[in-house]
Amino acid sequence: MAVEVKELLPITQRHEELGLSDETVLQMYYHLLLSRRLDERCWVLQRQGRVPFHISGIAHEGIGVGAAYALRKGFDIVHPYYRDLALSIAMGMKPVEFMLALYGKKGDPHSAARQMPSHFSLRRLNIISGSSPVATQLPQAAGIALAEVLKQKLRPQLEAAGFRVSREMRVVLTSTGEGSTSEGDFHEALNWAGIYKLPLIVLVHNNQYAISVPVWKQMAVKRVADRAAAYGIHGAVCDGGNVLEVYQVVKEAVDRARAGEGTTLIEAVTYRWTPHSSDDDDRTYRTREEVEQGKLRDPLPRLRDYLYRRSLLTQRLEDELEERVRAEVDEAQRLAEEAPYPAPEEALAPVFATEDRSGWWGE
Repeated sequence: MAVEVKELLPITQRHEELGLSDETVLQMYYHLLLSRRLDERCWVLQRQGRVPFHISGIAHEGIGVGAAYALRKGFDIVHPYYRDLALSIAMGMKPVEFMLALYGKKGDPHSAARQMPSHFSLRRLNIISGSSPVATQLPQAAGIALAEVLKQKLRPQLEAAGFRVSREMRVVLTSTGEGSTSEGDFHEALNWAGIYKLPLIVLVHNNQYAISVPVWKQMAVKRVADRAAAYGIHGAVCDGGNVLEVYQVVKEAVDRARAGEGTTLIEAVTYRWTPHSSDDDDRTYRTREEVEQGKLRDPLPRLRDYLYRRSLLTQRLEDELEERVRAEVDEAQRLAEEAPYPAPEEALAPVFATEDRSGWWGE
Protein backbone atom coordinates (compact mmCIF):
# COMPACT_ATOMS: atom_id res chain seq x y z
CA MET A 1 0.00 0.00 0.00
CA ALA A 2 1.39 3.39 -0.99
CA VAL A 3 -0.76 5.43 1.38
CA GLU A 4 1.07 5.75 4.71
CA VAL A 5 0.25 9.13 6.22
CA LYS A 6 -1.00 10.01 9.70
CA GLU A 7 -2.61 13.40 9.09
CA LEU A 8 -3.84 15.59 6.27
CA LEU A 9 -0.85 16.38 4.07
CA PRO A 10 -0.19 20.14 3.89
CA ILE A 11 0.47 22.06 0.68
CA THR A 12 3.94 23.60 0.92
CA GLN A 13 4.13 25.40 -2.43
CA ARG A 14 3.24 29.09 -2.64
CA HIS A 15 0.92 29.94 -5.52
CA GLU A 16 2.63 33.28 -6.20
CA GLU A 17 5.91 31.50 -6.91
CA LEU A 18 4.09 29.45 -9.55
CA GLY A 19 2.77 32.58 -11.27
CA LEU A 20 -0.78 32.14 -9.97
CA SER A 21 -2.78 35.09 -8.65
CA ASP A 22 -4.95 35.02 -5.54
CA GLU A 23 -8.04 35.08 -7.77
CA THR A 24 -6.78 32.12 -9.80
CA VAL A 25 -6.07 29.88 -6.81
CA LEU A 26 -9.53 30.69 -5.41
CA GLN A 27 -11.02 29.75 -8.79
CA MET A 28 -9.12 26.47 -8.61
CA TYR A 29 -10.77 25.82 -5.24
CA TYR A 30 -14.17 26.62 -6.74
CA HIS A 31 -13.60 24.08 -9.52
CA LEU A 32 -12.46 21.47 -6.99
CA LEU A 33 -15.57 22.11 -4.92
CA LEU A 34 -17.95 22.08 -7.89
CA SER A 35 -16.50 18.82 -9.19
CA ARG A 36 -16.75 17.18 -5.76
CA ARG A 37 -20.32 18.24 -5.04
CA LEU A 38 -21.45 17.28 -8.54
CA ASP A 39 -19.79 13.88 -8.16
CA GLU A 40 -21.37 13.34 -4.74
CA ARG A 41 -24.79 14.20 -6.15
CA CYS A 42 -24.32 11.65 -8.92
CA TRP A 43 -23.66 8.94 -6.34
CA VAL A 44 -26.89 9.87 -4.53
CA LEU A 45 -28.89 9.81 -7.75
CA GLN A 46 -27.52 6.38 -8.66
CA ARG A 47 -28.23 4.93 -5.23
CA GLN A 48 -31.77 6.34 -5.42
CA GLY A 49 -32.29 4.56 -8.73
CA ARG A 50 -32.73 7.76 -10.73
CA VAL A 51 -29.74 7.03 -12.97
CA PRO A 52 -28.35 3.59 -13.82
CA PHE A 53 -24.60 4.08 -13.46
CA HIS A 54 -21.88 6.37 -12.14
CA ILE A 55 -18.09 6.15 -12.18
CA SER A 56 -16.49 8.58 -9.80
CA GLY A 57 -13.62 11.06 -9.97
CA ILE A 58 -13.59 11.73 -6.23
CA ALA A 59 -9.97 12.08 -4.98
CA HIS A 60 -8.86 12.78 -8.56
CA GLU A 61 -10.01 16.41 -8.62
CA GLY A 62 -6.60 17.85 -7.76
CA ILE A 63 -5.10 16.13 -10.79
CA GLY A 64 -7.78 17.36 -13.17
CA VAL A 65 -7.95 20.94 -11.93
CA GLY A 66 -4.18 21.33 -11.69
CA ALA A 67 -3.74 20.02 -15.24
CA ALA A 68 -6.53 22.17 -16.68
CA TYR A 69 -5.02 25.37 -15.33
CA ALA A 70 -1.67 24.51 -16.90
CA LEU A 71 -3.24 24.25 -20.37
CA ARG A 72 -4.51 26.95 -22.69
CA LYS A 73 -8.25 26.40 -22.72
CA GLY A 74 -9.80 26.26 -26.17
CA PHE A 75 -6.37 26.01 -27.80
CA ASP A 76 -4.70 22.90 -26.44
CA ILE A 77 -6.32 19.49 -26.90
CA VAL A 78 -7.54 17.16 -24.15
CA HIS A 79 -8.21 13.43 -24.56
CA PRO A 80 -9.50 12.44 -21.10
CA TYR A 81 -10.54 9.24 -19.39
CA TYR A 82 -13.56 8.35 -17.30
CA ARG A 83 -12.33 9.85 -14.00
CA ASP A 84 -11.74 13.26 -15.56
CA LEU A 85 -14.89 15.02 -14.38
CA ALA A 86 -12.82 17.72 -12.66
CA LEU A 87 -10.55 18.18 -15.67
CA SER A 88 -13.57 18.65 -17.92
CA ILE A 89 -15.28 21.03 -15.48
CA ALA A 90 -12.13 23.12 -15.09
CA MET A 91 -11.72 23.24 -18.88
CA GLY A 92 -15.22 24.74 -19.19
CA MET A 93 -17.78 21.92 -19.19
CA LYS A 94 -21.06 22.93 -17.56
CA PRO A 95 -22.60 20.73 -14.85
CA VAL A 96 -25.80 20.37 -16.86
CA GLU A 97 -23.80 19.00 -19.80
CA PHE A 98 -22.61 16.18 -17.57
CA MET A 99 -26.03 15.63 -16.00
CA LEU A 100 -27.68 15.27 -19.42
CA ALA A 101 -25.24 12.46 -20.20
CA LEU A 102 -25.78 10.87 -16.79
CA TYR A 103 -29.53 10.72 -17.41
CA GLY A 104 -29.18 9.85 -21.12
CA LYS A 105 -31.33 12.80 -22.12
CA LYS A 106 -31.77 14.78 -25.32
CA GLY A 107 -29.19 17.54 -25.53
CA ASP A 108 -26.33 15.45 -24.14
CA PRO A 109 -23.37 17.10 -25.92
CA HIS A 110 -20.97 14.20 -25.38
CA SER A 111 -22.68 11.45 -27.34
CA ALA A 112 -26.29 12.55 -27.91
CA ALA A 113 -27.32 10.07 -25.17
CA ARG A 114 -25.73 7.09 -26.95
CA GLN A 115 -22.71 6.46 -24.74
CA MET A 116 -22.26 5.70 -21.05
CA PRO A 117 -21.64 8.78 -18.87
CA SER A 118 -18.09 10.04 -18.29
CA HIS A 119 -17.12 9.72 -21.96
CA PHE A 120 -16.42 13.43 -22.13
CA SER A 121 -16.55 15.16 -25.51
CA LEU A 122 -16.97 18.87 -26.21
CA ARG A 123 -15.81 20.26 -29.53
CA ARG A 124 -15.81 23.89 -28.39
CA LEU A 125 -13.30 23.01 -25.66
CA ASN A 126 -11.16 20.63 -27.77
CA ILE A 127 -12.17 17.72 -25.50
CA ILE A 128 -12.14 14.49 -27.49
CA SER A 129 -14.27 11.48 -26.58
CA GLY A 130 -12.53 8.26 -25.68
CA SER A 131 -13.62 4.69 -26.25
CA SER A 132 -14.70 2.42 -23.41
CA PRO A 133 -11.75 0.00 -23.73
CA VAL A 134 -9.04 1.46 -21.50
CA ALA A 135 -5.85 2.98 -22.98
CA THR A 136 -7.25 3.29 -26.51
CA GLN A 137 -7.12 7.07 -26.14
CA LEU A 138 -3.31 7.01 -25.84
CA PRO A 139 -2.38 6.12 -29.46
CA GLN A 140 -5.21 8.36 -30.62
CA ALA A 141 -3.69 11.26 -28.67
CA ALA A 142 -0.27 10.45 -30.10
CA GLY A 143 -1.75 10.63 -33.58
CA ILE A 144 -3.30 14.02 -32.85
CA ALA A 145 0.04 15.26 -31.51
CA LEU A 146 1.78 13.99 -34.65
CA ALA A 147 -0.70 15.95 -36.76
CA GLU A 148 0.24 19.09 -34.80
CA VAL A 149 3.92 18.49 -35.55
CA LEU A 150 3.21 17.96 -39.25
CA LYS A 151 1.09 21.12 -39.43
CA GLN A 152 4.00 23.15 -38.10
CA LYS A 153 6.42 21.56 -40.56
CA LEU A 154 4.06 22.11 -43.48
CA ARG A 155 2.80 25.52 -42.38
CA PRO A 156 4.17 27.45 -45.43
CA GLN A 157 2.49 25.08 -47.87
CA LEU A 158 -0.74 24.99 -45.87
CA GLU A 159 -0.90 28.77 -45.60
CA ALA A 160 -0.19 29.11 -49.32
CA ALA A 161 -3.16 26.83 -49.94
CA GLY A 162 -5.40 29.08 -47.85
CA PHE A 163 -5.36 27.21 -44.53
CA ARG A 164 -4.93 29.04 -41.24
CA VAL A 165 -2.29 27.41 -39.03
CA SER A 166 -1.30 28.65 -35.59
CA ARG A 167 2.34 29.66 -35.32
CA GLU A 168 2.43 28.16 -31.84
CA MET A 169 2.46 24.45 -31.14
CA ARG A 170 -0.72 23.07 -29.60
CA VAL A 171 -0.18 20.59 -26.78
CA VAL A 172 -2.15 17.36 -26.44
CA LEU A 173 -2.86 16.05 -22.93
CA THR A 174 -4.28 12.59 -22.44
CA SER A 175 -4.89 10.83 -19.16
CA THR A 176 -5.45 7.31 -17.93
CA GLY A 177 -5.30 5.15 -14.83
CA GLU A 178 -2.20 3.23 -13.77
CA GLY A 179 -3.94 -0.04 -14.62
CA SER A 180 -4.16 1.01 -18.26
CA THR A 181 -0.37 1.27 -18.47
CA SER A 182 -0.37 -2.55 -18.64
CA GLU A 183 -2.13 -2.37 -22.01
CA GLY A 184 -0.23 -2.60 -25.28
CA ASP A 185 -1.68 0.73 -26.40
CA PHE A 186 0.36 2.44 -23.67
CA HIS A 187 3.63 1.07 -25.09
CA GLU A 188 2.73 1.83 -28.68
CA ALA A 189 1.74 5.42 -27.92
CA LEU A 190 4.83 6.23 -25.85
CA ASN A 191 7.18 4.52 -28.28
CA TRP A 192 5.77 6.61 -31.13
CA ALA A 193 5.82 9.77 -29.01
CA GLY A 194 9.45 9.27 -28.08
CA ILE A 195 10.61 8.65 -31.64
CA TYR A 196 8.91 11.74 -33.05
CA LYS A 197 9.24 14.04 -30.00
CA LEU A 198 5.52 14.68 -29.98
CA PRO A 199 3.94 17.59 -28.03
CA LEU A 200 2.13 15.07 -25.83
CA ILE A 201 1.54 14.79 -22.10
CA VAL A 202 0.48 11.40 -20.77
CA LEU A 203 -0.99 11.99 -17.32
CA VAL A 204 -1.37 8.77 -15.34
CA HIS A 205 -3.71 8.81 -12.33
CA ASN A 206 -2.13 6.26 -10.00
CA ASN A 207 -4.99 5.63 -7.57
CA GLN A 208 -3.47 2.33 -6.34
CA TYR A 209 -6.10 0.02 -7.86
CA ALA A 210 -7.08 -1.24 -11.30
CA ILE A 211 -10.62 -2.09 -10.22
CA SER A 212 -9.59 -4.65 -7.55
CA VAL A 213 -5.97 -5.26 -8.57
CA PRO A 214 -3.46 -3.39 -6.36
CA VAL A 215 -0.64 -1.52 -8.02
CA TRP A 216 2.05 -3.95 -6.81
CA LYS A 217 0.39 -6.69 -8.86
CA GLN A 218 0.35 -4.52 -11.98
CA MET A 219 4.01 -3.69 -12.52
CA ALA A 220 7.48 -4.61 -11.27
CA VAL A 221 8.89 -1.06 -11.33
CA LYS A 222 8.29 1.18 -8.33
CA ARG A 223 6.82 4.04 -10.33
CA VAL A 224 4.89 4.32 -13.59
CA ALA A 225 7.10 7.30 -14.45
CA ASP A 226 10.19 5.05 -14.30
CA ARG A 227 9.09 3.70 -17.68
CA ALA A 228 9.68 7.05 -19.37
CA ALA A 229 13.42 6.44 -19.76
CA ALA A 230 12.78 3.41 -21.97
CA TYR A 231 11.02 5.64 -24.51
CA GLY A 232 13.49 8.52 -24.39
CA ILE A 233 10.93 10.90 -22.89
CA HIS A 234 10.80 12.94 -19.71
CA GLY A 235 9.21 11.35 -16.63
CA ALA A 236 7.86 13.05 -13.51
CA VAL A 237 5.97 12.12 -10.35
CA CYS A 238 3.66 14.45 -8.42
CA ASP A 239 1.27 14.32 -5.47
CA GLY A 240 -2.16 14.07 -7.07
CA GLY A 241 -3.81 15.49 -3.97
CA ASN A 242 -1.79 18.69 -4.15
CA VAL A 243 -3.37 20.79 -6.88
CA LEU A 244 -0.52 23.31 -6.90
CA GLU A 245 2.11 20.61 -7.32
CA VAL A 246 0.11 19.05 -10.16
CA TYR A 247 -0.15 22.46 -11.82
CA GLN A 248 3.59 23.01 -11.49
CA VAL A 249 4.57 19.65 -12.98
CA VAL A 250 2.04 19.79 -15.82
CA LYS A 251 2.96 23.41 -16.64
CA GLU A 252 6.61 22.41 -16.97
CA ALA A 253 5.56 19.60 -19.31
CA VAL A 254 3.41 21.99 -21.36
CA ASP A 255 6.31 24.41 -21.74
CA ARG A 256 8.63 21.62 -22.86
CA ALA A 257 6.11 20.31 -25.39
CA ARG A 258 5.40 23.75 -26.81
CA ALA A 259 9.12 24.37 -27.18
CA GLY A 260 9.53 21.20 -29.25
CA GLU A 261 11.20 19.19 -26.48
CA GLY A 262 8.83 16.26 -26.74
CA THR A 263 6.61 14.13 -24.57
CA THR A 264 6.31 13.90 -20.78
CA LEU A 265 4.96 10.95 -18.81
CA ILE A 266 3.52 12.23 -15.51
CA GLU A 267 2.48 9.96 -12.66
CA ALA A 268 0.05 11.70 -10.30
CA VAL A 269 -0.23 9.66 -7.11
CA THR A 270 -3.61 9.59 -5.39
CA TYR A 271 -5.92 7.08 -3.71
CA ARG A 272 -9.36 6.05 -4.91
CA TRP A 273 -11.50 5.64 -1.83
CA THR A 274 -14.80 5.20 -3.68
CA PRO A 275 -15.67 1.88 -5.32
CA HIS A 276 -14.38 1.52 -8.87
CA SER A 277 -17.89 2.34 -10.07
CA SER A 278 -21.45 2.05 -8.84
CA ASP A 279 -21.32 -1.63 -9.88
CA ASP A 280 -18.34 -2.42 -7.63
CA ASP A 281 -18.16 -3.52 -3.98
CA ASP A 282 -14.68 -2.51 -2.84
CA ARG A 283 -15.17 -4.16 0.57
CA THR A 284 -14.23 -7.45 -1.07
CA TYR A 285 -10.62 -6.40 -1.73
CA ARG A 286 -9.58 -3.76 0.84
CA THR A 287 -10.18 -2.78 4.45
CA ARG A 288 -12.04 0.28 5.74
CA GLU A 289 -8.89 1.27 7.66
CA GLU A 290 -6.97 1.48 4.40
CA VAL A 291 -9.68 3.63 2.85
CA GLU A 292 -9.64 6.06 5.79
CA GLN A 293 -5.87 6.41 5.41
CA GLY A 294 -6.36 7.17 1.73
CA LYS A 295 -8.70 10.05 2.52
CA LEU A 296 -5.79 11.95 4.08
CA ARG A 297 -4.66 12.71 0.52
CA ASP A 298 -7.99 14.44 -0.27
CA PRO A 299 -7.24 17.47 -2.49
CA LEU A 300 -10.26 19.50 -1.35
CA PRO A 301 -9.51 19.99 2.37
CA ARG A 302 -5.81 20.33 1.59
CA LEU A 303 -6.40 23.32 -0.67
CA ARG A 304 -8.99 24.69 1.76
CA ASP A 305 -6.42 24.50 4.57
CA TYR A 306 -3.85 26.27 2.38
CA LEU A 307 -6.25 29.09 1.53
CA TYR A 308 -7.15 29.61 5.18
CA ARG A 309 -3.47 29.70 6.16
CA ARG A 310 -2.85 32.31 3.46
CA SER A 311 -5.90 34.35 4.58
CA LEU A 312 -7.52 33.95 1.15
CA LEU A 313 -10.53 32.00 2.40
CA THR A 314 -12.87 32.90 5.24
CA GLN A 315 -15.81 31.02 6.69
CA ARG A 316 -18.16 33.49 5.04
CA LEU A 317 -16.57 33.06 1.61
CA GLU A 318 -16.50 29.29 2.00
CA ASP A 319 -20.22 29.26 2.86
CA GLU A 320 -20.95 31.47 -0.17
CA LEU A 321 -19.04 29.12 -2.45
CA GLU A 322 -20.86 26.10 -1.05
CA GLU A 323 -24.20 27.82 -1.64
CA ARG A 324 -23.23 28.80 -5.18
CA VAL A 325 -22.09 25.29 -6.02
CA ARG A 326 -25.19 23.68 -4.49
CA ALA A 327 -27.40 25.96 -6.59
CA GLU A 328 -25.47 25.05 -9.76
CA VAL A 329 -25.75 21.32 -9.07
CA ASP A 330 -29.45 21.62 -8.19
CA GLU A 331 -30.12 23.51 -11.42
CA ALA A 332 -28.17 20.99 -13.49
CA GLN A 333 -30.16 18.13 -11.99
CA ARG A 334 -33.46 19.93 -12.53
CA LEU A 335 -32.73 20.67 -16.18
CA ALA A 336 -31.60 17.11 -16.84
CA GLU A 337 -34.67 15.59 -15.19
CA GLU A 338 -36.99 17.89 -17.13
CA ALA A 339 -35.28 17.26 -20.46
CA PRO A 340 -36.96 14.71 -22.77
CA TYR A 341 -35.41 11.45 -23.85
CA PRO A 342 -34.31 11.29 -27.50
CA ALA A 343 -36.90 9.89 -29.88
CA PRO A 344 -36.19 6.29 -30.96
CA GLU A 345 -35.91 7.33 -34.61
CA GLU A 346 -32.96 9.58 -33.70
CA ALA A 347 -30.77 6.62 -32.74
CA LEU A 348 -29.32 6.09 -36.22
CA ALA A 349 -29.45 9.69 -37.41
CA PRO A 350 -25.75 10.61 -37.20
CA VAL A 351 -24.57 7.04 -37.77
CA PHE A 352 -26.30 5.61 -40.83
CA ALA A 353 -27.72 7.34 -43.89
CA THR A 354 -31.48 7.02 -44.15
CA GLU A 355 -31.48 7.46 -47.92
CA ASP A 356 -29.06 6.72 -50.73
CA ARG A 357 -27.85 9.94 -52.33
CA SER A 358 -24.88 8.40 -54.09
CA GLY A 359 -26.77 6.52 -56.77
CA TRP A 360 -24.65 3.48 -56.03
CA TRP A 361 -27.58 1.23 -55.22
CA GLY A 362 -29.76 2.43 -58.06
CA GLU A 363 -33.38 3.43 -57.72
